[in-house]
Amino acid sequence: MKKKKVNLRDLKPNSEEQHSHDDGHDHGDGSAFKTYIPAIISFVMLIVGIAVDYFDAIPQFEGWIRVVWYTLAYIPVGFPVIKEGWKSLIKGDVFTEFFLMSIATIGAFIIGEYPEGVAVMLFYAVGELFQNAAVNRAKGNIKALLDVRPKEANVFRDGDYVSVSPEAVNIGEKIQIRVGEKIPLDGILLSEKASLNTAALTGESKPDSIQKEAKVYAGSINLESVIEVEVTNKFEDSSIARILDLVQNATARKSKTELFIRQFARIYTPIVVFLAIGVTFIPYFFVDDYVFRDWLYRALIFLVISCPCALVISIPLGYFGGLGAASKNGILFKGASFLDAMTKINTLVMDKTGTVTKGVFKIKEVKAIGWNETEFMQYLMAMEEQSTHPIAKAILEYKAEGEDFEAQDVSEIAGKGLKGIVNGKTVLVGNKALMTS
Repeated sequence: MKKKKVNLRDLKPNSEEQHSHDDGHDHGDGSAFKTYIPAIISFVMLIVGIAVDYFDAIPQFEGWIRVVWYTLAYIPVGFPVIKEGWKSLIKGDVFTEFFLMSIATIGAFIIGEYPEGVAVMLFYAVGELFQNAAVNRAKGNIKALLDVRPKEANVFRDGDYVSVSPEAVNIGEKIQIRVGEKIPLDGILLSEKASLNTAALTGESKPDSIQKEAKVYAGSINLESVIEVEVTNKFEDSSIARILDLVQNATARKSKTELFIRQFARIYTPIVVFLAIGVTFIPYFFVDDYVFRDWLYRALIFLVISCPCALVISIPLGYFGGLGAASKNGILFKGASFLDAMTKINTLVMDKTGTVTKGVFKIKEVKAIGWNETEFMQYLMAMEEQSTHPIAKAILEYKAEGEDFEAQDVSEIAGKGLKGIVNGKTVLVGNKALMTS
């Protein structure tokens, strides 16, 4: 049948971004630099303003002109933070790092410390940018490790196979998977047999040989002939979609340390705010030469240095970086809590091929009981030439001595092995079930 093409829709992850400070930009093709432009603008304007103040290069740089200049320097880095603080405030979450940084820097402007207000917000914004860069790098490592999402499905419609997005395929439809392609959706095998690589799902690199009406799972790779599958689940309910969702939401599984810091910050941050208010007003009752501006300035300094950003941000970022670093090295953790669990392990036992081995079959030793080894291998290789099983391929790579035999009338016994005739003798090659049947 002639295969026709239709437009493919980009398949996007069915999950929300987990990091609240992610800037949402695409960081490829030079766009990463664009995220630094606001900080660069603020930095340049801040340096120019400080230089003009210090050297008194422009006498007119005072009054409303100076206020406007530093306000324009503040807006590129300050507006996003104030916006986030306002959003949190509307939701009822008052005491956030956004709110603290906003009131501290705006307070600096109120008392006339314009350069300090811009500088504090600039340093905070630069820290956020570095944090986002680390998060995006970790996400990239995780996505690269699990780049198993099928891009298209060949579905049988109107007498022909049409290439569509897996999300557009309905339950009960028939799809075709060619050799080397990933199975896009869960289903039931309609073909007589199939050999599948399920390493992306199970970690087992040994191919899985299945028969007609067996279940197949999205993300498996078809290794042999073209097969057909009847879809039993929508893509969002498929095995590979669940794995992708699990990985992309790995940070949702918080460690005990993260949970503690979150609870601590909810108590600590209001205390800091009320202490800052106390620093501003309480000295009025005890200090003879009380000056409101001086004590407000000290309260703002206290507010900035006491901001829990370092705790609230650094610990989740540390875990996120750990997940990304592990993914970069081919290790997948389902959440931050499992990183903590790894620190308590003193013995590790693995039972999956593909975990510490590559699953590449090779004959190490031949033992022919009651039979000449050379003749045994001649009969065996004659039979295995008719098979596409991975173990058969390994046997055929073995360099046997003697002449080559030829097998005739070879038939496959499902799930057991092969039966055929070699040199006029009936030969069975297979597992224990075949030999005892």
